[in-house]
Amino acid sequence: MNRLRALTAAPFVLALAAHLLLLAVWYDRLPDPLATHFSATDGGRADGFTGLGVFAAVSSGLLLALGTGWVLFVRRSVLWGAWATAGFTGGLLDLLLRDNLDAADAADVVSPFADFTVAAAIGALAGLAGWGLTRLPRLVPPEPVVPVPPVREPRLELGAHEVAGWSRAAASTPGTVLGAVFVVAGAGALFPAVLVTPWPYALIAVVGLVVGVPGIALSRVRVAVDRRGLTITSALLRHPRIHIPLDEVASATVRDVRALAEFGGWGYRARPHRSALLLRSGEALSVRRRSGFEFLVTVADAETAAALLNTLAAREAAETGTDPAAPGERI
Repeated sequence: MNRLRALTAAPFVLALAAHLLLLAVWYDRLPDPLATHFSATDGGRADGFTGLGVFAAVSSGLLLALGTGWVLFVRRSVLWGAWATAGFTGGLLDLLLRDNLDAADAADVVSPFADFTVAAAIGALAGLAGWGLTRLPRLVPPEPVVPVPPVREPRLELGAHEVAGWSRAAASTPGTVLGAVFVVAGAGALFPAVLVTPWPYALIAVVGLVVGVPGIALSRVRVAVDRRGLTITSALLRHPRIHIPLDEVASATVRDVRALAEFGGWGYRARPHRSALLLRSGEALSVRRRSGFEFLVTVADAETAAALLNTLAAREAAETGTDPAAPGERI
């Protein structure tokens, strides 16, 4: 884990070092204040300014803050995201310095939209490098499976020919509101992005819809247990959908989960060898798969769901006589 964190911090250290080096080398050629904000409707001309010293402190702090966040919460599978973030952010900050280079007056500085394309390309290349590191198990070894202590597995008594099903709705009002805010912002930015100017409205539209639509979809769900296994569907959209068949269920139980402390927040979360759909903290259905992976979903009356799931999974195993290993939950 220490090696993974070091590799996560590395791109941010490199980005910060390169940024500070450019600031030092170009110091006498940069205006003070710098042009740091640019008009989307006036060809990218400067309309906001920041003192050179303040900019150096803020830009350095931004890279340090992003790096710290990634180091604290990184997982092997998303190491590429840390590298992509460092590459994009560092590239954008350095391109901003280049735009200001040798400007007699910061008000005359223009930042072209192409800067974001170049920064995105730098981020993509850095992300590819981070992904490549995870293909080297000797350099970034797989994260070990954390042993799970024995827990009581509830059972629901059913006759040999009895069938049963269980279903509960689960919702997060704050998640719904936040998702709606992103969707409204994204949809509202589509009009000026098409008819006025792409930047920055296109970015707002993409971020708003990409974050908002799944956010709304997973903020109000229905959790069901029946002869098909565990199924979680959005109450608003057909997808995304989470399904764990009976033949992949090793056991189910109930436990309290602390969303922020254990998973760093709410919504769909992934950690080494476990994932979760968290709409709140508290009572959660915990499903241990035959592969050793754990999936959690916060829902009321989770003990009944666990008891029925254990009974149906045991019946399925007895009928088929199979014990297949399973991949991660399908979405």
